[in-house]
Amino acid sequence: MIKENIKKWHDHIKGDFPGGFDELLADDVIFYSPIVFSPQKGKDLTTLYLMAAGNTFGGDQSKDGTLQESSFKYTKEVLDGNQAILEFETQIDGKYVNGVDIITFNDEGKISEFKVMIRPLQAVNIIHEKMQEMLKQFK
Repeated sequence: MIKENIKKWHDHIKGDFPGGFDELLADDVIFYSPIVFSPQKGKDLTTLYLMAAGNTFGGDQSKDGTLQESSFKYTKEVLDGNQAILEFETQIDGKYVNGVDIITFNDEGKISEFKVMIRPLQAVNIIHEKMQEMLKQFK
């Protein structure tokens, strides 16, 4: 079951999952951000954070301000029971970002918990800055 569920997530990342966050996320999903102390509860808040993250991690900008092809990619995947740990890498403003998405699915195959952890410290700082900018645009 975990393989089918995580395939939906990968399809969504590629833009090939028509149901989007509404179908992927449980109503009571909890999102744990690497930059916000308190957990974000519910589908609406989690969607907001994941959309902001998608735009933040979406790719580096060239010197003329145009968005270049995304450097975001998953590099490792560990699946067990109802959980997936997906390691990723990307570049943001020339800074290397390495992290993991820890995703838990409920019995209905929807994401019930989404936790993001990032390293190194420079990456945390740049993500914090960029996510604040994105969240202001979405609110």
